[in-house]
Amino acid sequence: MNLSLKIARRYLFAKKSTNAINIITGISVAGIAIGTAALVLVLSVFNGFEDLIIGLFSKFNPDVKVTATVGKSFVPDSAQLAQIRALSGVGIVSESLEEVAFFEYRESQDFGILKGVDDFYHKVNGIDSTIFEGQYRLTSGERNLAVMGGGMRNKLQVNVEEPFDVLNIYMAKRENVGALEQQFKKRFVYPVGTFRIQQDFDNQYVLVSLDFARELLGTYDEVSALEIKLKPGADQQESIADIRRIIGDGFLVKDRYQQDEAFLKLMNIEKWMSFAILSLTLILVAFNMIGSLWMIVLEKKGDISILKSMGALDSMVRNIFLGQGLMLCLLGLVAGFVVAVGLYFTQKIFGIVPIPEGFVVDAYPISMRLPDLLAVAAVVLTIGVLASVPAALRARKIPALVREE
Repeated sequence: MNLSLKIARRYLFAKKSTNAINIITGISVAGIAIGTAALVLVLSVFNGFEDLIIGLFSKFNPDVKVTATVGKSFVPDSAQLAQIRALSGVGIVSESLEEVAFFEYRESQDFGILKGVDDFYHKVNGIDSTIFEGQYRLTSGERNLAVMGGGMRNKLQVNVEEPFDVLNIYMAKRENVGALEQQFKKRFVYPVGTFRIQQDFDNQYVLVSLDFARELLGTYDEVSALEIKLKPGADQQESIADIRRIIGDGFLVKDRYQQDEAFLKLMNIEKWMSFAILSLTLILVAFNMIGSLWMIVLEKKGDISILKSMGALDSMVRNIFLGQGLMLCLLGLVAGFVVAVGLYFTQKIFGIVPIPEGFVVDAYPISMRLPDLLAVAAVVLTIGVLASVPAALRARKIPALVREE
């Protein structure tokens, strides 16, 4: 440790002549600790929600999704499908077809999205594990069945335990029809299950078999998307590059993040906006530190004059008080990290801060990440160094003792 830091440490921990200096210094350290803990915990809560939502989306969205660049649907090439299925990183490929439809159950009616899926769909995303009422089943002999989101079930007041009530589905005809002809094609299914994933999915989707959806739409070979599950341990970017090479131009190949990129980007913006706002509160705390260091400079004015008369340079005096401000911040930073980690594990284990009923979890999710800790440390230490500058510049201006002849 160089001389400047040794003197700074002594000035920081030595007993002050005025008790007010000790009080202000203690308040500064406590403020930095509280601000640090708040920053860490807020970022951790946002991380927890991000992990939770990505986990929920994974029950509906696949690892990789292939869609047409132009238009809602396309006809997959069987040779390309075979090549994609043969890739070393690809586990399962599922075909799906979706379109907006009008639904009617008894006296209830509403619009939603009809999604036809094949027999591999539930293996791609594990949606069958989200069933909380009834069962996941899309056909039973000659009967067409349906599984719907909890929001759609509520809007249509569907009873999946009633085996004889049907869900009527109206789909606009693709071909041109006369003015006196029926504009919609009508079919019915038996609702047998309800899934619960995330509000956007729950309030819109009704799942049926792919063959039923194709018959209703009047097409027998088109799909809206190829939904792909990668093998465990497969290199995602390499697999996506291989799929793009096979499928060619005219198609979008998206990973799980890109499928909900807008939503996740918004969450990320909210996270760092909250970080910025809390950082501003730390700047307010820094004013206490400025006052504390300024008072220490005034108290140690005689010591500084003696140091200068002994040959200490202005840069050394400046570094003493910059070092002292840095130490104050380090004390607050370490204390804040200790408090944040303690509260983190308490919430993680015991869930002391609950979420109102009706959400998918009982307590606020939380996840601590190293990059966030490094970002908090950088901000706190930067604020501390900047807050030390006024006192350091004031100390430089104190003259050396003038020896009288």
